[in-house]
Amino acid sequence: MSGVNEIRGKFLDYFASEGHEIVASSPLVPRNDPTLLFTNAGMVQFKNVFTGAESRPYDRAVTSQKCVRAGGKHNDLENVGYTARHHTFFEMLGNFSFGDYFKERAIELAWRLVTKEFGIPADRLLATVYAEDDEAAVLWKKIAGLPDHKIIRIATSDNFWQMGDTGPCGPCSEIFYDHGEHIPGGPPGSPDEDGDRFIEIWNLVFMQFEQEAGGIRHDLPKPSIDTGMGLERIATILQGVHDNYEIDLFGALIAAAEDAIGTDARDADGRLIPSFKVIADHLRATCFLMADGVLPSNEGRGYVLRRIMRRAMRHANLLGATKPVFYKLVPTLTREMGQAYPELRRAEGLIMETTEAEEVRFGRTLARGLSLLEEATEGLDKGAALPGETAFKLYDTFGFPYDLTEDALRPRGLTVDRAGFDAAMEQQRAEARRSWAGSGEAADDKVWFAIRERTGATEFLGYDTTVADGQLAAIVVDGKEVETLTPGTEARLVFNQTPFYGESGGQVGDQGVASVGDTRFVITDTHKVADGLFVHRGALEAGELAVGDAVTLTVDVKRRDAIRGNHSATHILHECLRRVLGDHVAQKGSLVAPERLRFDFSHAKPMSTEEIAAVEIGANARVRENDEVDTRVMAIDEAMESGARALFGEKYGDEVRVVSMGRDGNRRFSVELCGGTHVRRTGDIGLVVLTDESAVSSGVRRIEALTGEAARQYMANQRDRLRAVASAMRVSPDDAAARVEALVEERRRLERDLEEAKKRLALAGPSKAEAAKTVAGVNFVGRVVDDLPGKALKGLADEAREAAGSAVVAIVGRAEGRASVVVTVSPDLAERFDAVALVRAGSEALGGKGGGGRRDMAQAGGPDGAKADEAIAAIAAAMEG
Repeated sequence: MSGVNEIRGKFLDYFASEGHEIVASSPLVPRNDPTLLFTNAGMVQFKNVFTGAESRPYDRAVTSQKCVRAGGKHNDLENVGYTARHHTFFEMLGNFSFGDYFKERAIELAWRLVTKEFGIPADRLLATVYAEDDEAAVLWKKIAGLPDHKIIRIATSDNFWQMGDTGPCGPCSEIFYDHGEHIPGGPPGSPDEDGDRFIEIWNLVFMQFEQEAGGIRHDLPKPSIDTGMGLERIATILQGVHDNYEIDLFGALIAAAEDAIGTDARDADGRLIPSFKVIADHLRATCFLMADGVLPSNEGRGYVLRRIMRRAMRHANLLGATKPVFYKLVPTLTREMGQAYPELRRAEGLIMETTEAEEVRFGRTLARGLSLLEEATEGLDKGAALPGETAFKLYDTFGFPYDLTEDALRPRGLTVDRAGFDAAMEQQRAEARRSWAGSGEAADDKVWFAIRERTGATEFLGYDTTVADGQLAAIVVDGKEVETLTPGTEARLVFNQTPFYGESGGQVGDQGVASVGDTRFVITDTHKVADGLFVHRGALEAGELAVGDAVTLTVDVKRRDAIRGNHSATHILHECLRRVLGDHVAQKGSLVAPERLRFDFSHAKPMSTEEIAAVEIGANARVRENDEVDTRVMAIDEAMESGARALFGEKYGDEVRVVSMGRDGNRRFSVELCGGTHVRRTGDIGLVVLTDESAVSSGVRRIEALTGEAARQYMANQRDRLRAVASAMRVSPDDAAARVEALVEERRRLERDLEEAKKRLALAGPSKAEAAKTVAGVNFVGRVVDDLPGKALKGLADEAREAAGSAVVAIVGRAEGRASVVVTVSPDLAERFDAVALVRAGSEALGGKGGGGRRDMAQAGGPDGAKADEAIAAIAAAMEG
């Protein structure tokens, strides 16, 4: 029962048998505590339960919680490798009572597990209590039978736990294990308590007070229990070792590292080489952080992950590794911990690929940085400090992290001038501020730059969740920062982290709500400014908000899901267009909104009906495949070399997200660089319907489409319209198209017949010779006709001129209040009379202007059909000159 997996299982099963609900570990990125960089204790996921903001269907729980302490105020990174018990990643075993049992039952359960189930000798154990907690001291003596000298009262805050300046709090009681007199160190509370002889293995927190502002405490109506036992620490005791890195789990990881690097993990004295400890520890942190959605970057959690990874890679280099080896250790970790944490298995491919790419990049950075560091430290004596300006240059120009500079210099007895480094960093920021303030239009948004500099980039959580807590970092009203916000006020809010997507890459920003208690801020738009600052636009409906408040950010999931479907559909459509139209197709712009999508692409001519159908059929075939949508983070050059397509108008950094979907044999169908949100599987798109194809500009076409429910509704509306048409024509929907085509042809025939009938009617009456009169010594035929289309007037005028012989003919047609006029001149009179001049005279009489044609035939119009006779008279007058 001494293996890590057995110990974990024994702990969970023991408390389950005592009525505790086994609750899965929460992610390393806390969703309900925006003040934490990472989940660092088992109680984090139960924080709202303890405060009463959330209820669960159980009042007892037990967990094995994944924890990371490598950033912010809980940062053990620099100690890892040089001590026996420091880790960046560790597992916290814990049992919890939410108002059910309290001190006596908690102590009884803990003592029985440690001494009876785990079999640890009672004479090797001692307990600490808060100095003022007489009740706990009495219980330890009663339940465990510990003598007074093994119940140690601690008067400091070390044995009093608080969630924050206000909120639940209470005394602690810790169980310590005595490793024996051969290990230096004294018991807790003694001058030499920092030795390694007495090691804390379990902390029991008795939450019994509610602390208010000003330090006032009241008894909680339902006192609760929160405990934490380090799995690695209890494993060392049960496996009979003193160093956490000697337990079976780390033994497997270190053995894998030995094989990969090709060197022994122990020195001549049999001690573990610190670099192997670093590699084994950092491997766990790397894999678990990636499995929970954190990927290496230059900001926030991603930057902490990158520091962890690069520190491990640096130590592999110190051990002699000249090629990437860190990524090769991932399968060993998956084998050791994948059963307890299935997310490792699911993400193994992503972890290996991302880690190898990071290792290759870092190899280039490391070689360059170490060379420069060697030059910069040449001649420095042991104990000297590298100038801060030099360390900053390595960091800023060559991408060599500050902590790696310290790590590289430590074996040589050299340090770094941290104050000088910080001064150089501040000087760069000051120059950036001056540059921003003088950048013209950007000066209007300098408030965002100031916030960005103060708070850092917003941590985006929206790839994995649509609900998360965020701490309010800034409130901007009318372009100025304020500290508080009252109901009815429109504002823009910045949080330290958010699940809301900021508009970019054609994808619109998210909408939703920020709330806490009765406070409700409705977010109508989200956009990104100042290189990674997410700004939430909206108005406060109720309550009050102040900078520093923690609120729950809830994205409109239905809207986000529709956007996801449309965004993933644009990727599929892009590749389908290339397959149908050719490789010249490239994206030239897009809009991804919840209700529709728009995609602009390079193509010289309109798409045919067959081409549109082929694209739509191909897209829906990919949807039906229901293939998993895969995301990788890669260096930009590697992504482009792999065939990933960049999106028009996007700016890319050194690292990019590569989104792949669909299958084409052994290759992915669509591979694009994209920072947007997407569906989990292509089947989530549901349906793709192309609704329009049009021109945007020369050489650029546009398709518009619908997906999911919008596409279904569109098809349903089309079906209903078809049924209505078929019903009106008294045929089946299948016969409606043929029936409509027949009706259209019949209408055309009737229109032709009607036009001919009107022409015949217009020419009917007295003989053509009698209809003519003499004007300016020649035959002139002037006639007004009604309800004859303008295009029919020329034919009518030609027929009248042929009937009259040598003549000038003017026909005015009236329809719907307007008029058209045509003048034709027989060839023998064309030198004398200009039809264009004559028709313009008629047009002026009709209230029009201009007219055009040839000397023998011209046409014009006018708005006043009531003056048709005046137009005929005006033409005649123009003939007489």
